[in-house]
Amino acid sequence: MNYTFRLAELSEVPIIWEILKHAIKRRKEDGSNQWQDGYPNPEVITNDIKKRVGFVLTINNHIVGYTAILINDEPEYNNIKGSWLTNTDFVVFHRIAIANTHLNKGYAKLILKNIETYAIKNKIYSIKADTNFDNNGMLKLFETHNYIYCGEVYFRGSPRKAFEKVLHISS
Repeated sequence: MNYTFRLAELSEVPIIWEILKHAIKRRKEDGSNQWQDGYPNPEVITNDIKKRVGFVLTINNHIVGYTAILINDEPEYNNIKGSWLTNTDFVVFHRIAIANTHLNKGYAKLILKNIETYAIKNKIYSIKADTNFDNNGMLKLFETHNYIYCGEVYFRGSPRKAFEKVLHISS
């Protein structure tokens, strides 16, 4: 498989938005209220890319996945109802989505692996993330990738399950 994980480009917003629109629809079909309030939207993606935090996963030069990766940039995490494993620098990711045509092929796992690589390259050994209580796909990913449940955080008035993974450097 020929894949790349790289910064997204502004010209790719329409493709990324299509992927997210389908993910939003899947969340609704699953009976979730996550992403049903106008977020995310094309402006959010555009801002991610302008801030150089929007990343795409490509397979054979076709975009199949998207996520935003930030460093120490999630103010809501300061208000966790619970407790983080660490209080050091952290990488946080949001808006992870895979194209409908590429679901169940392990690409979300591949994105998570690349987020870990990104963190280590930046000498950061904590990854924090959150998801809706009913996002079973993401909850399963957190479980299988050894993320630890730390408590609840709130976005736009809704509670989210918050997780952290502490990375260990192999010697």
